Amino acid sequence: MKADRILEMERYILDRGASTMEELRDHFEVSMNTVRRDVAELLKRGTVEKVYGGVCARKNEQALTPYEVRRRGSEDAKAAIGRRAAELVQDGDIIFIDSGTTTLHMIDHLADKRELTIITNNLEAINRALPYENINIIALPGQVRRKTRSFTGDDAVRYLKRFNVRTAFMASTGLSAHGVTNSSPMEYEIKKCAVESAEKTVLLISRAKFGVTGLMTFAQLEDFDVLITDAPPSPEEQARVNSSGAQLIIAQDK
Repeated sequence: MKADRILEMERYILDRGASTMEELRDHFEVSMNTVRRDVAELLKRGTVEKVYGGVCARKNEQALTPYEVRRRGSEDAKAAIGRRAAELVQDGDIIFIDSGTTTLHMIDHLADKRELTIITNNLEAINRALPYENINIIALPGQVRRKTRSFTGDDAVRYLKRFNVRTAFMASTGLSAHGVTNSSPMEYEIKKCAVESAEKTVLLISRAKFGVTGLMTFAQLEDFDVLITDAPPSPEEQARVNSSGAQLIIAQDK
């Protein structure tokens, strides 16, 4: 569908920062006329702008991709990652679920866990967990950030520090030589606090985000015990994960 393709194209451009028209044509396997029409729609939205030979993310837009764009992108990959992450949760666990669309896919796979406590600033995760009476939900306070559907602010950080988190399941904008990054300054301190305070940390990240750098580095790869992705990374990237000491799980292997 045209609407789905435009959302995918928007996410593709925002994730990479810029793209040529030819790259968009080849990636989405459409004609150049179709690319021009789709880009015209994106220009109207104001999230991208024309540059010589292609398009780029508008200033500050690459830093914060709209939630709906992220939610619709790579759904199969995110579902596989979320399912494998849920397998690491045990009865009686106290876990932190980060904001983002990948971590959201864990919730429906936690229905059989007993005496489970979820601490989160993820508004969508809270809503999805509500029907499951086996899940005790602790919501972090703060201001709702609509683009990320999350609670943010200093109050959220202070509240999170009260709890003994067993495992933190974290999302990320990208993983690169700069470390594990995110694109929202308002969520930076929450993510950093969760990683530093949890007994165990798990990074949920799609293969497409390897080599991508977000606005801020909230952790290093060495800070994670487990990394779950949807497809094998390159040999160089896999070697880096192995040298960090993190266990690498390929979600689609199972």
